[in-house]
Amino acid sequence: MLTEENKQGLFTMASGEAAQPFHYAVGLYGSKFLGELRDNHRILGIRCPSCEKVYVPPRQVCGPCYKEMHELVEVATHGKIVSYTILRFQFLDPETGEKKPVPYGYGFFKLEGADNYFQHFMEVPKDESRLYIGARVKAVFSDEKHDSLKVIRHFTLVDDGE
Repeated sequence: MLTEENKQGLFTMASGEAAQPFHYAVGLYGSKFLGELRDNHRILGIRCPSCEKVYVPPRQVCGPCYKEMHELVEVATHGKIVSYTILRFQFLDPETGEKKPVPYGYGFFKLEGADNYFQHFMEVPKDESRLYIGARVKAVFSDEKHDSLKVIRHFTLVDDGE
């Protein structure tokens, strides 16, 4: 239950400089998730007490079981590509209002320790043939502290030797 006491650590998201005058709360678990990303570069998931699936980012209820979840667990900052796309056209990034440099990648990743897929930007290597479903990736964190997923700059390929 959300009380006045535990509301103080909650994050809110803004629409940036765009003319969308709203903020929204990401909730208790979303705030813990974003706080761990920002402060410790750790990715938190949440485990279902019934089926034991781990979801990233955390949510309150397990979809298949309809059970309320409370146990936050750390998952790896690395995993494998499940799906991806390379975008070659520019558009205005809604968070910055600036043109997104191209090419850039966007993918779904199966992080070790999680049972669902995490989506985010990914670095496109010069040799694009190195990208494939099942390739290993890791999160690259920003040096700046953000109260959003921008803490993860992107995911990058992991060489087999790493």
